[in-house]
Amino acid sequence: MAVLLTKHLRLSPCCPADRADFIALEQDPDVMRFLNGGHPVDRAKAGPDASFLMPEGNEPHVWTARRTDNGAFVGWFCLWPESETLAELGYRLARGEWGRGLASEGAAALVGWGFECAGYDRIVATTMAVNLGSRRVMEKIGMTYARTEHGEWADPIPGCEQGEVWYEVTRPIRS
Repeated sequence: MAVLLTKHLRLSPCCPADRADFIALEQDPDVMRFLNGGHPVDRAKAGPDASFLMPEGNEPHVWTARRTDNGAFVGWFCLWPESETLAELGYRLARGEWGRGLASEGAAALVGWGFECAGYDRIVATTMAVNLGSRRVMEKIGMTYARTEHGEWADPIPGCEQGEVWYEVTRPIRS
C-alpha cells in the first residue's frame, strides 16, 4: 500500500503502533454513535463477528490518518476489497477533527487511489440513514445514493428504523 499525501493529511498503511489510537476512537461515545449506539467498545467481549471494523494495526486495507503539519492522529480510512473490481470505503475520525473537511479529504484521496492504483471499477460506502455527516462526506467526494436497506438489528440503536443507506461511485471513463 502506498502512503497518500493530501493538503492536511498523511494516510499511511496502519501498523501495530496505531492500535492505541484506534482503541481510543472506540471509547468515544460520539464516534461510536452510529455504529453501536455510542457504547464504548469492550474488545474482550466484541468478537470477530462485530458489525463494524475494529482495526488492530495489521489490516492490509486500513490507512492511518495523521496531520501533515504535526503528525497528530486524525483517524483511519479503509478501502476493503469485496472483489477484484469492487471495494467498500470506510472511515472513522476523532471527534475533535470533525467539521474540518478532513473526512472528505482523506476519503477522496483513497477513492482516487482505489481507481488509479488498485484497479477498482466501483467503490461503495454505507451508513445509517440518519448519519447526515457521513452522508455529506460521501456526496462531497462524488458518491451517489444507490439504495436504502432495512434489516434486523440484534441490538437496535436510535435511527436504525430508517435503515442503512448505500452510496457508490464508479471509475471515471478515461478518454
